[in-house]
Amino acid sequence: MRLRVNGTDHEVEVEDDMPLLWVLRDELGITGPKYGCGIAQCGACTVHVDGVAVRSCQLAAADVDGEVTTIEGLGTPQALHAVQQAWVDHQVAQCGYCQSGQIMQAASFLDLNPEPTDEQIDAAMSGNLCRCGTYPRIRAAVKTAAAKLQGV
Repeated sequence: MRLRVNGTDHEVEVEDDMPLLWVLRDELGITGPKYGCGIAQCGACTVHVDGVAVRSCQLAAADVDGEVTTIEGLGTPQALHAVQQAWVDHQVAQCGYCQSGQIMQAASFLDLNPEPTDEQIDAAMSGNLCRCGTYPRIRAAVKTAAAKLQGV
């Protein structure tokens, strides 16, 4: 099967029902998306398919219809994505395990809702669990990224 990941085409020989997460990690060596729960409840495996946040642990590789972007492909070699930079500025990461999924969820959310309220941020990010409890910093970083993306 052919997958386009982070702007590069890949040919992989895997079972159709193999989760995208395993294709990314085990077949392509892309380790930003993390295995957390395996049932799409924690968000550690979040990637984008055509800009939409999806849980790669529950998406069969054969069902991918569009370009996959992982945390490794979110920014550019010259600059971090606004969400990534906001994460650094707010020192969001504590243990860091969930952060790639958090960032991918936030980036997709801000594409759909460029001027979110605190309540909208909390609702959009509620499916991404952080066992360290950095939720106030996550909200602050999403607000900072939203402002930067709006040119404020």
